[in-house]
Amino acid sequence: MSTPNASADASPLLLDRLEGGVALLTLNRPQATNALSLELQALLSQRFTELADDDSVRCIVLTGGEKVFAAGGDITSMAGVGAIEVFQRHTERVWGPIQHCPKPVIAAVCGYAYGGGCELAMLADIIVAGEGARFCQPEIRIGIMPGIGGTQRLVRAVGKVKAMRMALTGKPISAHEAWVAGLVSDLVADDQVLPTAIELARMVAAMPPLATEQIKECILLGMDAPLESALAMERRANALLFASHDQKEGMQAFLEKRPPKFEGR
Repeated sequence: MSTPNASADASPLLLDRLEGGVALLTLNRPQATNALSLELQALLSQRFTELADDDSVRCIVLTGGEKVFAAGGDITSMAGVGAIEVFQRHTERVWGPIQHCPKPVIAAVCGYAYGGGCELAMLADIIVAGEGARFCQPEIRIGIMPGIGGTQRLVRAVGKVKAMRMALTGKPISAHEAWVAGLVSDLVADDQVLPTAIELARMVAAMPPLATEQIKECILLGMDAPLESALAMERRANALLFASHDQKEGMQAFLEKRPPKFEGR
């Protein structure tokens, strides 16, 4: 399946609205293997901010196309830059709308997801990878280290020793290794990556939006909370959903043996 409009538009980030409440974001810098330039990062931040507030969108798919997801940061924007300038870029603010997006995000990864590309993929809630995909944190090879979550999200995804090996050697891991380690949720043929991601997105988008948002929030916040605190948060979120229209509709539809019509209220 071809990425819509990827070759016809000069914008470094494309947005397509698909049926079923799915938004498709495509990184579109093929001449630079989708390196995450400052412009592209700003556009990602802007788009995620907009989509978070768009009630017609219930799930977001992020892809780099059929050949590469993103081969890291744009070295030309980092070489010769001083520490204060790097700090003042405040990447946490740029990437915040992706990290805090209340809607489920699915990354569709073909080819390289290196450096910032790997960190971007890890911001997604579900990662669908092609068999030819590769994941890598190579920053150490140019005298720096991951700076947008690579040391922290990676260790939470694959554990200490695998994260250490990736970050300290800069050596890539295969899609199969990433799947075994728990970094990737779905491993499929390369030509099935985007179709699989879109199918999953439509499935998620058909679920009640309030429950989707609460599940995502509880899983993410609960990961770093003590178990008892996380369980208390889960109980309260579950109880809250019993005040929603969609809970009444979902249970009534189940009893009546008909498809539910969720409205997000």
